[in-house]
Amino acid sequence: MLRVLVCVSGGGTNLQAILDAVREETITNTQICAVISNNASAYALKRAEENGIRGICLSPKDYVDRETFNQALIQQVDEIAPDLIVLAGFLVNIPAEMVKKYPNRIINIHPSLIPSFCGTGFYGLKVHEGALARGVKITGATVHFVDEGTDTGPIILQKAVAVEPGDTPKSLQQRVMEEAEWKILPQAIDLIANGKVSVSDGKVVLS
Repeated sequence: MLRVLVCVSGGGTNLQAILDAVREETITNTQICAVISNNASAYALKRAEENGIRGICLSPKDYVDRETFNQALIQQVDEIAPDLIVLAGFLVNIPAEMVKKYPNRIINIHPSLIPSFCGTGFYGLKVHEGALARGVKITGATVHFVDEGTDTGPIILQKAVAVEPGDTPKSLQQRVMEEAEWKILPQAIDLIANGKVSVSDGKVVLS
């Protein structure tokens, strides 16, 4: 049974997609053991509570500096001892020490087709603003392993989404969530839970 920790900053729609998939058994062999948020008012914590899952708030604002927060985060994650850490809209930089401690055991969902519209500064609506400003016809979402860079780890799954005439950043964000994020994040977790994902020469191999 894969023990999964989900880290999220906001409403937790990707968390809900994971919870639904576990309930519907499209994600198998998996247990969501905890949810961590850096935002005490995040609706994701309410979703955790409603599903009988331990919810934890850890905010950098509550610590004297970022290093102290990083150590507290790592200590909390170590206590939970997850098999997989899922960043589902977690707007906190993961400490390099934590990445090294959990190699190929942290995954992230990003709302574009990496390597487009990713890296430092591209998060939330900014990703979709960038896509529309560039005039791309196709965007999408990517699930990837987390390494020491920003959105640079091995890609697990991607799904394309059409950009439609008249799209706004908000409408495009919603379509990317519905058509891509909420589908490929649960799919990636299920693949990992069932031993179908490996990394070779910096690339993901699916079996």
